[in-house]
Amino acid sequence: MGGALPRARGPGHSRGRAGGGGGAVVHGPALRIVPLADDAELLAATEELIGHTPDVVVATTAIGFRGWVEAAEGWGYGDALLGVLRGVELLARGPKVKGAVRAAGLTESWSPSSESMAVVLDRLLTEGVAGRRIALQLHGEPLPGFVEALTAGGAEVVGVPVYRWMPPEDLGPLDRLLDVTLARGLDAVTFTSAPAAASLFARAAERGVRDELLAALRHDVLAVCVGPVTALPLQAQGIDTHQPERFRLGPLVQLLCRELPGRARVLPVAGHRVEVRGHAVLVDGSLRPVPPAGMALLGLLTRRPGWVVSRADLLRALPGAGRDEHAVETAMARLRTALGAPKLIQTVVKRGYRLALDASPSDKYDG
Repeated sequence: MGGALPRARGPGHSRGRAGGGGGAVVHGPALRIVPLADDAELLAATEELIGHTPDVVVATTAIGFRGWVEAAEGWGYGDALLGVLRGVELLARGPKVKGAVRAAGLTESWSPSSESMAVVLDRLLTEGVAGRRIALQLHGEPLPGFVEALTAGGAEVVGVPVYRWMPPEDLGPLDRLLDVTLARGLDAVTFTSAPAAASLFARAAERGVRDELLAALRHDVLAVCVGPVTALPLQAQGIDTHQPERFRLGPLVQLLCRELPGRARVLPVAGHRVEVRGHAVLVDGSLRPVPPAGMALLGLLTRRPGWVVSRADLLRALPGAGRDEHAVETAMARLRTALGAPKLIQTVVKRGYRLALDASPSDKYDG
């Protein structure tokens, strides 16, 4: 990743809750960014706009706008591009972009107080776009209906691909993130861009585990997005998402700190107080780290507390276990050792295993 461009992080900030000391973070970058100086598509778009001046330029991100100007300078087109931008209607999406525009020695024609592209679109359509040539600085995020609405209004839209997303060169961290999500070893996965979410689903599809990933995010692992645009690829798959009111990383972390404690399930098991977290278990307040295979088994048992879960069902929950039920016995033995209280999980001969849930007063009856 080069220059002033941000790291392509999300999904990747995934949390497995621990005890009072805080959470553990699993980082799995889902994207890398093509360096602007090497991007032939951006060079071609820049040359086209210099040769054929547009009527309007829409700057959508501060970092993207700065990167575009810097790349143009590197190609020897800096002054020519700034000359074009001085002579057009230059719209800046929000205060940050306005700051980048002014730092380049330019003055925006208009900027909304919010950062909403919907407000920018309303402004353009109200002015009238028929016959106008509009250059749109793209930034890797989906812009649902934006280009289509301008085109339907009679505009010619020129996309400026300021940076493009590619899969990471090293897929190892992303695969580890996928594995621990499938094993329910995380309490939450955070997403910081829509392309990152799409990349995660694409990688899951390549590995043949897309349906399993969707099931985990729909039912067990909290999906937290930095904003509504980032949430779109997840919501399209039927995944409920959470977003902070302010679309920034700081409020996203604050949201996690509020949401996660209330999601931890506390169960009375074999005379103990058991609280299952993403990568560990609290037994009577004592933190017990559990391996991913053990967490996969325990997660299934706690979703059906007190009921017998067959070895076949438990085998299917194990990450990469194949078809040998001996893998269940091995993982179960390690789980019991990790918990430090073997009687928490009962073996039901010829049937499977069950969590030894204590009976509540409402469960008792006179016979």
